[in-house]
Amino acid sequence: MNDASAAPGSFWDARGLASWLFTIDHKRIGLLYLWCVLGFFIVGVSLGLLVRLELIAPGRTIMGPQTYNAMFTLHGVIMIFLVVIPSIPASFGNIILPLHLGAEDVAFPRLNMFSWWLYAIGAVTALAALFTGDGPPDTGWTFYVPFSAVTTTNVSVAVAAVFVLGFSSILTGLNFIVTIHRLRAPGLTWTHLSLFAWALYATAWIQLLATPILGITGLLIIAERVLDMGVFDPARGGDPILYQHLFWIYSHPAVYIMILPAMGVISDIIPVFARKAIFGYKTIAFSSLAIAFAGSLVWAHHMFVSGMSDTAVMVFSLLTFVVAIPSAVKVFNWVSTLYKGSIHMEPPLVFALGFIFLFTMGGITGLVLGAAGADMHVHDTYFVVGHFHYVIFGGTGMGLFAALHYWLPKVHGRMYNKRVATWSAIILVVGMNGLYFPMYLLGLAGMPRRYYDYLPQYTALHEASTVGSWVVVAGLALMFVNLWRGMRSGPRVGPNPWGAATLEWTLPSPPPTHNFPVEPVVERGPYDFRGVRADD
Repeated sequence: MNDASAAPGSFWDARGLASWLFTIDHKRIGLLYLWCVLGFFIVGVSLGLLVRLELIAPGRTIMGPQTYNAMFTLHGVIMIFLVVIPSIPASFGNIILPLHLGAEDVAFPRLNMFSWWLYAIGAVTALAALFTGDGPPDTGWTFYVPFSAVTTTNVSVAVAAVFVLGFSSILTGLNFIVTIHRLRAPGLTWTHLSLFAWALYATAWIQLLATPILGITGLLIIAERVLDMGVFDPARGGDPILYQHLFWIYSHPAVYIMILPAMGVISDIIPVFARKAIFGYKTIAFSSLAIAFAGSLVWAHHMFVSGMSDTAVMVFSLLTFVVAIPSAVKVFNWVSTLYKGSIHMEPPLVFALGFIFLFTMGGITGLVLGAAGADMHVHDTYFVVGHFHYVIFGGTGMGLFAALHYWLPKVHGRMYNKRVATWSAIILVVGMNGLYFPMYLLGLAGMPRRYYDYLPQYTALHEASTVGSWVVVAGLALMFVNLWRGMRSGPRVGPNPWGAATLEWTLPSPPPTHNFPVEPVVERGPYDFRGVRADD
């Protein structure tokens, strides 16, 4: 990978494929996740780009309707289950969490390795769904019944893959909860825990409590298809609305599995580059738990047009507004931390600022969808597509990119070109707005989502959106090439290139195999920068 192993005693020292595939070192397992996530991210982006190309003009452009259905389904399945959900918690959570706690490893290192193998098996099974049976699934990533129960495409294999991936997520969450409770260094109280660790803690509870529902739902789809049970078939007493309830009871909290770790990354980055203790530490920490709790109660706002009672609609609409409060608290506290700070405009902060802008765009439009009357107007239109991508790609994606630029110098011991990194962040923010803002306008004008073809009056906005996708790809290419060159041959960095105060920056770059030679004793908060200096 690189010659970082030249640093004696680093975790890169062991050589050979087996030393990686059967490792129990949390840093190596985190990197295995990261490489897989980035590989699938490139595949998912490529599929999304092809879908956008097809939609640049009415009628057939580069593919037929069946291929289009398979393309956007695969784009969704790969991006949600193989990229976004495991992106930050499984990769940077594994690499950084034990370092933040002053621990040698996670609580159950072998279970951690097993979780990665489950992820790999789930990924291979998902790929098998493309090339076996009667073709890749064409249902969309939600696998809505009754279509998913009757289509002849390879839905059963794809759902089995999601089932296996769910177990990987559950075991990772369990491991993190026990690690945070049991392996904190002496003096590391709950109020000295980093906000990234708090975010992972809240995320882990969602993974542990909500993901089993997805597993049950997946098994019911397979039972419906293979055993012809009629669970969701109204002709035999089944209920297709039951599927929507089960699916969204998991999948709406899953949005917070995706976004909470990114919020934790941003909460760690902003005080470092503002050279200032974060504003409202306890408020941000408890808002993570509040989001995890309240986010589990709002699933039915996806179903306002499914025939719910007026009372249920009002209750779920109110709860949706409630969950916006802790999210807004975080944004307020980040901005307050920057206010009158000594700002160092380094690449991780530029990506973090991009996160705040894009996530706020997605969050505000989420309130539109939480209001039942407005939701019924834009339900299942491109407005929803724009909102979802602003939150997930603009939020989680920019959070992941910020984490890459913040922690990879620690992991590899080398720095990338900072000027190029800053430009790639700016291009990405411009491109994402070009790509997704026209979708809001398309949705308000009545353009349904998932449609293969459209009326001519929507052409200009689709063209603008497709051009925006090209700008995004240019920004991604620039960012990844710069990171790759930096990790391969960038200038070496010392232990603390950013002047941060959390424990990982007290170790050499890259860190030793067993982390801390002597168990650290924590006597200060994670954002107490007194006496902390960045390397020259």
